[in-house]
Amino acid sequence: MSISDKRIFITGGAGFIGSRLALRLIADGAQVTVLDNFHPQAHEGNPDNRASLNVDGITVVEADVCDAAALQAAMKAAQPHIVFHLAAETGTGQSFDLPTRYCNVNVIGTTTLIEAIRATGGVERVIVAGSRSVYGEGACVDADGLPAAALERDPADLKNGDFAPKDRHGRSLTPVPTAAASCPVAPASIYASSKLMQEYLLTQAFWGTDVEVGILRLQNVYGPGQSLNNPYTGVLSIFARQIQEGKTLEIYEDGVITRDFVLVDDVARAFQMMAAADQMPKGIVDIGAGSGASILDVARMMLVAFGESPDKLRITGAFRPGDIRYGVADISRAAELLKWEPAMDLKEGLEKLVLWSSQQFHETTAG
Repeated sequence: MSISDKRIFITGGAGFIGSRLALRLIADGAQVTVLDNFHPQAHEGNPDNRASLNVDGITVVEADVCDAAALQAAMKAAQPHIVFHLAAETGTGQSFDLPTRYCNVNVIGTTTLIEAIRATGGVERVIVAGSRSVYGEGACVDADGLPAAALERDPADLKNGDFAPKDRHGRSLTPVPTAAASCPVAPASIYASSKLMQEYLLTQAFWGTDVEVGILRLQNVYGPGQSLNNPYTGVLSIFARQIQEGKTLEIYEDGVITRDFVLVDDVARAFQMMAAADQMPKGIVDIGAGSGASILDVARMMLVAFGESPDKLRITGAFRPGDIRYGVADISRAAELLKWEPAMDLKEGLEKLVLWSSQQFHETTAG
C-alpha cells in the first residue's frame, strides 16, 4: 500500500522512536502529525529529536495523550488514515514505584486514543508499539528440549545467586528465542501488564470494524537519540553516561543476563513497513535482532569503545523485581510477512551510539 497520499498521526511522535519514524514517513510523501507531551524525563537534555521534526509536512502538537479534549482536537484537525500509538511510560523498575502514573498513561491514554479515533472516523490502521516484557521469562525448554512454562523467578532463589528460570516443579529451564505464536504472555511487572493491556484494548475496541490493528512487540531498542539522562531508559544509554562520568559499571546478577538489542533505525523501518504493507500482518510481530548478548559482554564492548579498561565494572549479584533472565526474539514472522530484518549488527550499532553519546556528553559538560 502506498502511503504517499496518507495522513498519519503518531502519539509519542517526538520521542526516540517516533521522531525517526516521522522522518521516514515524510520521506515517503505522507503528511504527519505528531502528538507528544515532552515530559522532561524523556526529553530533557536531548533536544535533537524534537528539532529534527521542524520540516515541511510535519505538524507537532504538544499535548498529553490522556487529555481527551486536546487529543480529539488534534485528531480531528489531522484526519489521519493511519495512527501509530507510541506514547507510553517505560521502565520496569519505576513502574513498581509509580503504578498510577503508568496505568494512567499506558491504559487510560490508550482508551482516550480509542475514543478519539472513533470520534474522528476515517482511520484505516492502528499500529501499536508493544513490548517483549509481556512474555515474562519468555520461551524455555526443559532438560529434554521440550517447551516448558517458566514461572516468575523467586526472590529467595535470586538472593542465593540462583538466577535460572524454573518451572512449577522448581526444575531449571533453558531459555530460547521467543515468538508470540508459541509463547503465552506472563507479564512480571506493572509496566509489562500495562503494555499488554494496550494490546488488548486496541484489538477489542476495533473488533468487527474495518480498522486494522497491528502490534509490534519490541525487544531492547537502542541507538543515537535515546535519553542519556533518564535512569529508567535502556541499559546501553545508562552505561554510556556512566562510563563518560568515570564511574565503575554495576552489573546485575552474574552478568549473564541476556538481551536482544535492536537499533532504533531498524525499529522505525519496521513500523514504516507495517504502514505500507498491502496486507498488514494480523496478530503479533516480534521485532528484535534475533540474537542475544549478555549484559557483561556488552558492558565490556562499550568500555573498550570509550577507551576504558574492559574490567572497569563490578558484578554485584543485585537484582530487580520484574527483571527477566533472557530476552531474545524469534523474528521469523517479521521476515516472512514484512520482509523485514535488522540491517545493522550490535557492533556497528554500538559504534554509532558511542560516537553520538560522546558528542552529547561533551556538549552538555561544556555548557
